[in-house]
Amino acid sequence: MGNVPADGARTTPLRVDAQRNLEHVLRAAREVFGELGYGAPMEDVARRARVGVGTVYRRFPSKDVLVRRIAEEETARLTEQARAALGQEDEPWSALSRFLRTSVASGAGRLLPPQVLVGSTGSAGSGASVGSADEARVPQQRVQPGSGELRLVPGESGGAADDSGVGELLDVVGQLVERARAAGELRADVSVGDVLLVIATAAPSLPDAAQQAAASARLLDILLEGLRSRPA
Repeated sequence: MGNVPADGARTTPLRVDAQRNLEHVLRAAREVFGELGYGAPMEDVARRARVGVGTVYRRFPSKDVLVRRIAEEETARLTEQARAALGQEDEPWSALSRFLRTSVASGAGRLLPPQVLVGSTGSAGSGASVGSADEARVPQQRVQPGSGELRLVPGESGGAADDSGVGELLDVVGQLVERARAAGELRADVSVGDVLLVIATAAPSLPDAAQQAAASARLLDILLEGLRSRPA
């Protein structure tokens, strides 16, 4: 069996049982982090996956590696949803609202990388897109040694964010925002950061799936009304 690189990827195929364990761990991590946030301990992930915590650490040598894997997958999923809305909807407002509804329904907002929300809120109210080189330099997620808690470490470059697909996500969502704004259907002061905050805000974690879906749909309807431009 091949060695495990630092990013948690393998150079040789996994055995069937090892692949099954990996799938269980990733599914459990999405559920646990979605419910409790990225500060949830690895023990909770292992318990949800019904494997020993050692099994989790053999596949992901640190919590930071697992968090990065989940965040990257969710970022990629959001990017694909944004591209689909951009390419399949002719009306700018329909494209933006479709992206928001699809993303909220998928629950991806609960797993957005923290640096996306922290970095993107700085442009809220300015009407500018959150995709420039300066705005991409946002805090990165790190687990402080010995603490088990995920913290945001400021002052690092945006390169890691771009590597994890964040830059691509901001670019595609920025296109949705610019189209809706140019069509006069989106408030002029709404930024990409505001749109991502809507996704995160309208994806509550409730114990009952039906209640969660209903609450998300209702909250998103209210937030969408707040994003739309109004005649002077």
